[in-house]
Amino acid sequence: MTLNSDKKRSSVIPMTIVAVLFFVLGFATWLNGSLMPYLKQILQLSPLQASLILFSFYIAVTFTALPSAWLIRKVGYKNGMALGMGVMMIAGLLFIPAAKTQVFALFLFAQLVMGAGQTLLQTAVNPYVVRIGPEESAAARVSVMGILNKGAGVIAPMVFTALILDSFKDRVGTELTQVQIDEMANGLVIPYMGMALFIGLLALVVKKSPLPELAKEDDASDANSKGHIKEALSHPNLAFGVAALFFYVAVEVIAGDTIGTFALSLGVESYGVMTSYTMICMVLGYTLGILTIPRFISQPKALMISAILGVLLTLGIVFGDNESYAIANAVLVPLGGAQLPDTLLMIAFLGLANAIVWPAVWPLALSGMGKLTSTGSALLVMGIAGGAFGPLFWGLTSSVSSLGQQGGYMVMLPCYLFILFYAVKGYKMKSW
Repeated sequence: MTLNSDKKRSSVIPMTIVAVLFFVLGFATWLNGSLMPYLKQILQLSPLQASLILFSFYIAVTFTALPSAWLIRKVGYKNGMALGMGVMMIAGLLFIPAAKTQVFALFLFAQLVMGAGQTLLQTAVNPYVVRIGPEESAAARVSVMGILNKGAGVIAPMVFTALILDSFKDRVGTELTQVQIDEMANGLVIPYMGMALFIGLLALVVKKSPLPELAKEDDASDANSKGHIKEALSHPNLAFGVAALFFYVAVEVIAGDTIGTFALSLGVESYGVMTSYTMICMVLGYTLGILTIPRFISQPKALMISAILGVLLTLGIVFGDNESYAIANAVLVPLGGAQLPDTLLMIAFLGLANAIVWPAVWPLALSGMGKLTSTGSALLVMGIAGGAFGPLFWGLTSSVSSLGQQGGYMVMLPCYLFILFYAVKGYKMKSW
């Protein structure tokens, strides 16, 4: 796949536009970390019901990724990006009747539509970043975009808290009256309306922008899409890469989006900004990756270290003491930060373990795919479905575990072990 010869130009403007798209993706995605405990409080949800907020968002990937690849082959990458944002705009508007009626099913439907729009945008924008410049620097470009995506994850919870949550901090741990519930629900209307309008405007900008189009693949691929999927999965490095991303997104979403709900259960008033802690650690991890890979350490070795760190932190979270504040007293309090339980901060530290998995797996999984790149990309995007099942299993385990929500984090252990397998052996396998 190459840029059309008549549209070759400096990659500065295209990369700037794509960078904005990654920021928007991150902002809309990581709002879930604040939205989940907020809706749990308003609608009085169980941990399992609350996990459905994330499930409905990420499950859209499983049935829209491959149709998205087909649509992009028909309309092109640039139009695919604009259409994806158009669907996201519709989703943002759906939150308005959901908030007004306080019907849980409407919130889930809005999340489903948002997930579908994001899948279309992801399917278009990720291979665009890989192919817009030299292949040898693809991982660096993906890492930079990752910083923007996770940087938006730092900002989104803060914006959510400033616009919505600050007025209701005193209601943590109290039984809400219907008047208070109505007031909190109505607080969602204006922010989501503003986000929808902004995304719609950005879609128009992208549609009219000078983004160069990537050359389309042979149309014969449409008639033989199943054959292409089978052929793509005949590459173990891709097949295992899809699984690795599935487990990675599962632990990434657990760490980023359940931390607020866990904080709420511990009586932490600032639960709405806890996702920012995880995202700050992810941005730090991305930055370390850019500085050290491949200059001082290879991508597979960095992936292996990340997986091992994830295993150790998972064990620390599950078996840690919620009454211990040693980490906060050593790191945060001296700098004027909040005194938070060690277990909560270890969930945030998972951001370090998770940061470079996405940019490391994509180049390794797409290595040698050639004409199957778009099909392989769509399959990799389907790995985002892990974000649906990770929190769901966390919610299920939280409901049956004697350790409650804290014990639910044990579901991350097999995920990190598989990522470790991919880093050690899976990516090397070029044939079955």
